[in-house]
Amino acid sequence: MKLLVKFNLVFVLLFVVGLGACGYISWNLLQRNAREEVYDSAKLVMDNALAVRTYTSEHIRPLLETQMKYEFRPEMISAYSARKVLLNLTDKNPEYKEFQYREPTLNPTNPEDRAVDWESDLINQFRTGTVKGTLAGERETPVGRVLYLAKPLVVGAAACLTCHDTAQSAPPTMIEKYGTANGFGWKVNDIVGAQVVQVPVAVPLARARNAFKVFMGSLAAVLVAIGMILNLMLWLLIIRPVTRISALADRISLGALDAPDFAIAGHDEIRTLAESLSRMRKSMVQALKLLES
Repeated sequence: MKLLVKFNLVFVLLFVVGLGACGYISWNLLQRNAREEVYDSAKLVMDNALAVRTYTSEHIRPLLETQMKYEFRPEMISAYSARKVLLNLTDKNPEYKEFQYREPTLNPTNPEDRAVDWESDLINQFRTGTVKGTLAGERETPVGRVLYLAKPLVVGAAACLTCHDTAQSAPPTMIEKYGTANGFGWKVNDIVGAQVVQVPVAVPLARARNAFKVFMGSLAAVLVAIGMILNLMLWLLIIRPVTRISALADRISLGALDAPDFAIAGHDEIRTLAESLSRMRKSMVQALKLLES
């Protein structure tokens, strides 16, 4: 097997192993970064909702408490404000249209806030203490895979119990709007629901896949170019001169002692080999002359 073939076999093996290792590492890194990007987006939405809730409770609710006696104003409800802010964002910015924020509860005043099965599972995990703090995960939906971020919704002090203690103590305007069937009997520090943010993962993962394809394609092209350059250098600097030196050595071994020396520029091992062959030929010529005399 020729030297160039052996070199290329080794290079192809290293090419496959290196490309596979780089692909494995870069794929995992890009996927992890994409999911971290989605998680950061979900956390930003959650933090924004918490900020809106706090502002509504501290600044909007006191302004509307008097009006509550005459007309129920949902704007004073922190959950309503947080949800509306995100809806305004998604309506005006198509790139956020799949973002969702809900505050599902097991016993809501508004039927629209009733927890569905998977949300009930989250709430029960918080209630039983199986999960404490923030819970994150992924789930399949009709619009694709999403990452969800959930926090327990804990009943605070008087602000919550004003509407959710008993039907008799609740504001009449709220009873008129929602009735007395649901949303009562809450206790301070009870976990009655969850704050849930859902963010799609398709777009970041698609960007990660595209980046992976571009990176691997570029890496493969660079490695192929390096292989071609190395083949050319190997041919010019080693194989071609060694082939010529080998041919000269064959001629000398067959008795062609008058063969011209192989001249090569540079100061590398190939020139040293050529000079050694030249000295060997001259030594053979002198030895034959001595034998003839």
